[in-house]
This record gives sequence, C-alpha cells and structure tokens, in this order.
Amino acid sequence: MSTKFPMTEQGAEKLRLELEDLKKVQRPRIVQAIAEAREHGDLKENAEYSAAREQQSFCEGRINEIEAKLSNAQIIDVTKIPHTGKVLFGTTVTMINLDTDQAMTYQIVGDDEADVKANKISVNSPIARALIGKEEGDVVVVKTPGGDVDYEIDTVEHL
Repeated sequence: MSTKFPMTEQGAEKLRLELEDLKKVQRPRIVQAIAEAREHGDLKENAEYSAAREQQSFCEGRINEIEAKLSNAQIIDVTKIPHTGKVLFGTTVTMINLDTDQAMTYQIVGDDEADVKANKISVNSPIARALIGKEEGDVVVVKTPGGDVDYEIDTVEHL
C-alpha cells in the first residue's frame, strides 16, 4: 500500500501544466536538437549532442518525478472543506508573534507546494504542525532553532 500525500488542487494543476509542457513542448524540442546534433558527425566530440542528451535525461527524469508525485497525491479541493474555524490542510492562517507583534500569514499546503516566499508552508513543517487543529484566538508555541516562539492565531481562512 502506497502512502498518499496531501496536495491542493492548485498544486496538482501546476504539476499537470508542467508535465504537459515537458511532454508536448520540451521533449519534442530536445529530440529535434539531438537529431540536428547527430547530423554534425562525430558524437564523441560533439558538445551540442552531449548537451541535448543531458537535457533529455533531465526532462525524462522530471516527467517521471511529476507522474510519481501525481499518482501518490491525495488531491484536496480546499474550497470544499467545511469552514470550522479550525486550522486544517489548505487553510490560510494569520498569526501574530506575541513578542514582536509581527503578523505572518501562511497557507498550509503539501510538501511539494511549499514555498516560503509565496507564504506557503508544508503541512509537515514545525509551524504547521503546531497550528493544525487550533482555532482563532488560540496561542501556539512553535519550536524554532532560536527557542520557543509564542503566536496567537488571528484569522483562519478557507479560500
């Protein structure tokens, strides 16, 4: 039995679009580049051929990786999750650092979608694990390398 990994519908769609581009645009372009490089003769000293083969290897590896991720994904449409006021997978949480009064907003997503710059954190991250199941007004303690930090959950949004 394989373990399913949670992924938002948006995250799955992003992977599907990348997979389609790799299969329909990148793969044919690389095959054409390999064919053109072959026409130049001796393959041992042909840098264009070597580069095209390397691109092909990367492209095929990425296709396999995306197909595996999608096949092991438990795709969750966060718009269909009932609004309970609790922090769940897919919710967007605004929390306030009780020491600095600094507000931070994160959406809790699957591992493959996590992107701190886009305010998306993995459901398996220490922050998300501290938040899951809590409600607006709750205070959570997040263990960080610099010590424990107290946050108050300000808002929980189901987008």
